Amino acid sequence: MTSMTRVMIIEDDLGIAQLHQRYLEQMEGYQVIGIATSKLEANLQLELLHPDLLLLDVYLPDGTGLEILQQLRTKNLSCDVILITAARDVDTLQQAMRGGVVDYLLKPVVFPRLEAALKKYVLQKHQLNHANDLDQSIVDKMLQSSTTNEPHKNRLPKGIDGVTLDKIKSLFEANAHLTADEAGEQIGASRTTARRYLEYLISTGELEADLNYGSVGRPERTYRRSPN
Repeated sequence: MTSMTRVMIIEDDLGIAQLHQRYLEQMEGYQVIGIATSKLEANLQLELLHPDLLLLDVYLPDGTGLEILQQLRTKNLSCDVILITAARDVDTLQQAMRGGVVDYLLKPVVFPRLEAALKKYVLQKHQLNHANDLDQSIVDKMLQSSTTNEPHKNRLPKGIDGVTLDKIKSLFEANAHLTADEAGEQIGASRTTARRYLEYLISTGELEADLNYGSVGRPERTYRRSPN
């Protein structure tokens, strides 16, 4: 039986964290044991859960993922890290490399790239666990940054139907901005269903989201087509 990789997700946006969790649920061998949306929550959970792997965001409301990474290394905790960030500056990448991350993904993360990173991680871990002595070929595979086995590009995660996805996409041909409520009403679906598809399109880079601060109630996310 294949051993489970125990994964913790640290991401300031709960919706994105749950989307990453759904990605992992499509793949065998992964168990999400915790989700944290702040540095404080992350530190509390890390002390109790001891995950094998972190999907770690850089920007958190009370600190940074790089600070968490440094704490892991200072305490010599055996936890691997895939860094996920919107930061595109070289300094963040250099700090991540110094901290020994196993991969570095730029937002918005698409499922095929995350799947490739996870498969590469598990393969490397398996090779190390079953190697008696290192030779140069094994070392080269461990340090190889590119992923040679490309997953199916058109694969959709569980809960994302191609027909409904096309309906959501078509809404933005006539609408510049939509909330999840508005999108759900136009396609005859619930707000929760519409939001799931809208957040998926954010992860693929096709949509962007803003917070709309109304006169009453909590701020609501509005979605618009990405300019790229």
